[in-house]
Amino acid sequence: MKKIALALMLVLAASPALAISRYNPLAMSCDSVRAAIHNQGAVIFRYQSPRGLPLYDRYVRNSNYCDATDYAEWTHIPSKDNPRCPVLNCQNIDNLDGMLFVPHYQL
Repeated sequence: MKKIALALMLVLAASPALAISRYNPLAMSCDSVRAAIHNQGAVIFRYQSPRGLPLYDRYVRNSNYCDATDYAEWTHIPSKDNPRCPVLNCQNIDNLDGMLFVPHYQL
């Protein structure tokens, strides 16, 4: 009985990691891409590069959705109506190259 209870606790503890939504931005408008990130806080976008390779990453609403050693930085992904849709993803704080303050961008 203890083994079943332990297994159930482990499954329940792991379930939030499975909750992040996955989308194809090439099937969505840029506004829909940004709205999905804003509404859910963090999403994964998966799409094909011009070379045909699959690309994916996690995009966030702000730095609160990043690890403690990361911050949210602007980047661009392709969408159905915009090849450079502006979104935020987590970058390592070491990329700031000595800046005194960590930027706090918001989507």
